[in-house]
Amino acid sequence: MSKSESETDLSPSEMIDQRIKELGDWRGEMLARLREVIRQADPEMVEEWKWRGVPVWYHDGMVCTGETYKSAVKMTFAKGAALDDPSGLFNSSLDGNTRRAIDFHEGDEIDEEALKALVRAAVTLNAARARR
Repeated sequence: MSKSESETDLSPSEMIDQRIKELGDWRGEMLARLREVIRQADPEMVEEWKWRGVPVWYHDGMVCTGETYKSAVKMTFAKGAALDDPSGLFNSSLDGNTRRAIDFHEGDEIDEEALKALVRAAVTLNAARARR
């Protein structure tokens, strides 16, 4: 982003695009791939940009975030503790009562079908809670 262009001039999706380009390494590639899997799982997903630089995906409430760190891309599910994870994708933030996360490291493969199922389960949970 040029210094004359502020983040408020960009849509959340454009800011996510920009973050992926700025990373310029495996983390950007991983975030882009995770984003694509999320969109395939739920084409109605809404992208937001929160907390000074975290991509967040919503459908009837927060579904997940895509945080980038030096050694990992962390996909945190807002209500992950309430989700079944038959494929054992969750590998981080396992002690909390609400959230669960998946840390992806350089060279990790994505089990796309299992991840799509987890995203869809999160959306279904949000929808059920929204109807109450």
